[in-house]
Amino acid sequence: MSRADDRPSWDRRDFLRHLSAVTALGASGALAPERWPATPAAGALPAVKLPDVQSAATRVEELTLAEAATLLRQGELSPIDLVEACLARIDAYESRLQAFNHVDPDALRAAARASDGRRGGLHGIPLAIKDNFYTAGVPTTGNSHIYADFVPSWDSEVWRRLRERGALLVGKTQMGPLATSRATTPDGVVTTRNAWTIDDPDVYPGGSSSGSGTAVAAGLALGSTGTQTGGSITNPALAQGLTGLKPTMGRVSLRGIIPLTYTRDHPGPIVHDAMDAAIMLQAMAGPDAGDPRSLGLPRPGDYVTAATPVRRDGETRLRRPMRIGVMPDALDALSKEAEFFATMERLGATIVEIPAPADWDVLTSSEFNNTRLPERSEPFLPELRKDVRQFGIVLSSWINGLLLPGAEYVRGQRARLLLLQRLLDDTFQRCDVVIQSAAIPFDITGLPLIAFPTGFDDQNGASLPRGLLLGAPPCAEEDLLAVVAAWQDVTDWHRRRPDLDAPSGDAKGQLERQLDVLEVEADSQ
Repeated sequence: MSRADDRPSWDRRDFLRHLSAVTALGASGALAPERWPATPAAGALPAVKLPDVQSAATRVEELTLAEAATLLRQGELSPIDLVEACLARIDAYESRLQAFNHVDPDALRAAARASDGRRGGLHGIPLAIKDNFYTAGVPTTGNSHIYADFVPSWDSEVWRRLRERGALLVGKTQMGPLATSRATTPDGVVTTRNAWTIDDPDVYPGGSSSGSGTAVAAGLALGSTGTQTGGSITNPALAQGLTGLKPTMGRVSLRGIIPLTYTRDHPGPIVHDAMDAAIMLQAMAGPDAGDPRSLGLPRPGDYVTAATPVRRDGETRLRRPMRIGVMPDALDALSKEAEFFATMERLGATIVEIPAPADWDVLTSSEFNNTRLPERSEPFLPELRKDVRQFGIVLSSWINGLLLPGAEYVRGQRARLLLLQRLLDDTFQRCDVVIQSAAIPFDITGLPLIAFPTGFDDQNGASLPRGLLLGAPPCAEEDLLAVVAAWQDVTDWHRRRPDLDAPSGDAKGQLERQLDVLEVEADSQ
């Protein structure tokens, strides 16, 4: 989409230099948690523009974040109403969903009362925050024995930005132990359920941000934060009929988030639709002097405008003509997603089949994907020396990180930069956005990625959401939001909500079993 005239020019290949610098900073130790300043070096936060939208929901728990914000500004709804609706659903369903590690109803009600009567920003919006984001005075455990008693004294930069704009903390969500798998206990017992199959622990709820996805899908919060290193924003979104946005590496500060890797962690929103993703990203994005990864990028775009549907002659259209690329490994989507492709062509897109970049299978394989493991191990060397039992079920990947040769790590970093170069010089010369079959390539390269619902599939007697992944060049989140907003303006898949009272099939297995497969490599954060 077109950029405002006063925005500084920025060539896509500048991101190659940016990612190279991030890699060097990671190796130098400049991104290590002990370097984080406890007091953010930031001035007043800019206002977040909110749209006026007409609510299509019939119950409070079905509202989108944007709809709730509109009703709050109009005085038709209060923060207390929203909080009580969330707490009522938590009281009714949390024991089965297991979406949260921590909820403090009294603190939440007090915050809602203090927020009542205020207008604008995110005031009164109840959000669920993943349990690896620092929250001052609130336990931040990373769902690990290592952080079991950790209560930070300061907020992560993401939560600071959301909180100072008036958002309310519903609770800290369940996650994979240290962000390495679907949500389980630190010792591997399955916890969080997919909201669409509340009684079946075997149905996949997403990656390590499982609790954040379930909290939103089940109406326990209006939005949530996740972190992604290998699919854990987009996987919960795909699994639970939500919209998950992984921004460009550095677009959102990582300061105050328990690290998994220095060069591949991405914070982002998990919400119902493109507009909600835009509102949260607008609040979260921007440079942070305490995180070098967030410096040197173009300033954030106008995400809310990008996610506002455009209508010409009474019909929804894309904001500008858009080429949607399809790589060979995503061609299977053509059969299931005929509605999406036909609809997007009607809205002004051109669907183009494009070849994969040279050596795509090699550059995106586990051979190079595993080179992130040393970055996982390095921050935790003191804990590894002290007592490896603290790592519980996920110890093996930390040990593997210690054993990976330095030469392999260097080869992996070179491979990711080569992959990025080929995406920029080949793929995005042929298309504006591209459908992906997996998140890993865009996680490796730090490029933005969005997941969104496109329908349902019958699986083992249950009707479960399905969706698509769409990737874009660096800092092109506006294009992703524009495509998904247009799609969601003419479809209602994002409007579907699980019936938590309906039978969801027989529970399979024992809840006290160990996970046979943690899918660490595929689903890491």
